[in-house]
Amino acid sequence: MARAAGQPALTPPRPIEDLIDHLSEVTDGPVDPEEVRRALTHRSFAYEAGGVPHNERLEFLGDAVLGVIVTQTLYHRHPDLPEGQLAKLRSAVVNMRALAEVGRTLGLGDYLFLGRGEESTGGRDKDSILADAVEAVIGAVHVSRGISGADALVHHLLDPVMAAASHLGAGLDWKTSLQELAAAQGAGAPSYAVHEEGPEHAKTFTAEVLIDGAVEGSGEGRTKKDAEQRAAARAWESLSARSSAQG
Repeated sequence: MARAAGQPALTPPRPIEDLIDHLSEVTDGPVDPEEVRRALTHRSFAYEAGGVPHNERLEFLGDAVLGVIVTQTLYHRHPDLPEGQLAKLRSAVVNMRALAEVGRTLGLGDYLFLGRGEESTGGRDKDSILADAVEAVIGAVHVSRGISGADALVHHLLDPVMAAASHLGAGLDWKTSLQELAAAQGAGAPSYAVHEEGPEHAKTFTAEVLIDGAVEGSGEGRTKKDAEQRAAARAWESLSARSSAQG
């Protein structure tokens, strides 16, 4: 479907050639400019530009490639960890919030092709859009340079995240850690009450975690999951401190 007359599609604030040069340097070889452009093209732009290819197929590919590389890396770096801990480590690395932060370190938002609606509602800094774009870029590099190129890029982007995750302990998954701590203390299972406010494009979520009917922690976030994790972290700290004081 063609865009309306007089409404030309927007172009990114920064030329994508800058990102292509960086990707080529990281992967030690040429990266296909058309694949990179597609990886940066959100479906909202594709609609306004008359149905040009967008990044969802590359995102699908990049998600799978990313998962394999991160899983293999964690498997070899932590030979003594059981499957459950490895899964927590992977979840701490491969999630929307972590990938969005990676996108911000790349300045990826400045290279995105967005439709006018997403542009006007802060799409260049939305976690979901940035995380999807990171996966799509990984997919584009895989198409251009194969698994070796994708492996080089994933390690370049995510090695610091994987290193930090290995030191998080309970923070790998606050909700699961809280549930385990509550069970160990003979308390009831945690439950969550979540409230949201703000316009659709900029919602804020507030979560409270209750154990045996008492509020043990609260937290705010840009997503329901983020708010619940922050609330669980506060509750875990509260229960831990109480246990230490009694013990």
